[in-house]
Amino acid sequence: MQSNPAAALPRPESLDLSLREGRPCRVFVRVDYNVPIREGRVTDDLRIKESTRTLEWLLRRDTVLVLCSHLGRPKGKVVPELSLRPVAERLEELLGARVELLPLPPAEATASAVREAKPGSIFLLENVRFDPREEAGEEGFARELASLADVYVNEAFSASHREHASVTGVPRLLPHAAGFGLLHEVSMLSRLLDPERRPYVAVLGGAKVRDKLGVVQSLLEKVDGLIVGGGMALSFLAAKGLKMGSGRVEPEFFEDLRKAIGDAEAAGKRVLLPVDLVVAERFEEAAPHSVCSVDEVPEGTYPVDIGPRTIEIFAEAIEEARTVFWNGPMGVFEWQPFCGGTFAVAEAIARCDGFTVVGGGDTAAALRASGHEGDVTYVSTGGGASLEFVRDGDLPGLRVLRESPVAGA
Repeated sequence: MQSNPAAALPRPESLDLSLREGRPCRVFVRVDYNVPIREGRVTDDLRIKESTRTLEWLLRRDTVLVLCSHLGRPKGKVVPELSLRPVAERLEELLGARVELLPLPPAEATASAVREAKPGSIFLLENVRFDPREEAGEEGFARELASLADVYVNEAFSASHREHASVTGVPRLLPHAAGFGLLHEVSMLSRLLDPERRPYVAVLGGAKVRDKLGVVQSLLEKVDGLIVGGGMALSFLAAKGLKMGSGRVEPEFFEDLRKAIGDAEAAGKRVLLPVDLVVAERFEEAAPHSVCSVDEVPEGTYPVDIGPRTIEIFAEAIEEARTVFWNGPMGVFEWQPFCGGTFAVAEAIARCDGFTVVGGGDTAAALRASGHEGDVTYVSTGGGASLEFVRDGDLPGLRVLRESPVAGA
């Protein structure tokens, strides 16, 4: 991989956005508006706001926009609670222009509305995952989507690790480019592939080892230190023979974890695991809780956060680093009694005098809740996508933009 993979991606300026037989150019924009919605209103519009630079740039060129996004996991069925209507309403407020929500699949009425649209028109297709062909990556569905537009723009970095029809299928059929937000995201995360400033420390949390084992193995080749907290730390500790009470562990990965730790230590890498935990008598916000050493977790209790001594050790390692990547909370931060470890990590990263990146929806939410959102170098919109990019240096949705034969056509 190049030191900056963003340099190899086609930019919006490379697209031909001129009139087509007297009508405006229609631009299919894959966005990621998978945002939290409560009582019919968007409660966190970061991803929507991040897309507006590209959308406004395209609108100034008298184009017609056909936006496409998923929301949640409807599993190929129409789920009214996962409609993108609240997103369309919020986008209207941000752009100061009407956004028309169109049904799926793209029927003739939909195609006709787009064909007859005037410059500056904005359409948002209904949740693309309402159609099972999206996640299956079916070429026929990609062709239906591509028929609505003349060119394609990917402004959905956080969905670019998926080989879905709207992510990798449509750009194989249309001239295409990366959106400005995606380009910036790739440029920033690329600095984690071979960081100039060391020591480089990665902080991983979250619930499952299953989701991050490959990332752990890859990061241990790149970083000087790995800090592990959250639910996944329980499997690391259990792999060392410790009892984790009623905490969830994944025994099928114990051998892989022991090997990863052993290889890292042999290479002189630091792997920091919790030395104490906050444990609750029940997995409830109001449950009685206490602090215990990791080798004295009472049977039947639930580890819900890292303990005070662990916080000190993790914070010291983070503040000494010059490059930090954080993905995953240290505990059940949504419950106020158990947010201490996650917020302490956020504070340590805020104090770090280096290049600091926070990736993932839950981690970004925790950072905002801690009050330190403005104190880090960059907050990535991608959760799984940022992890896979840091692991592999590439994603399917980026690869197709570079390698498809219609690039720049």
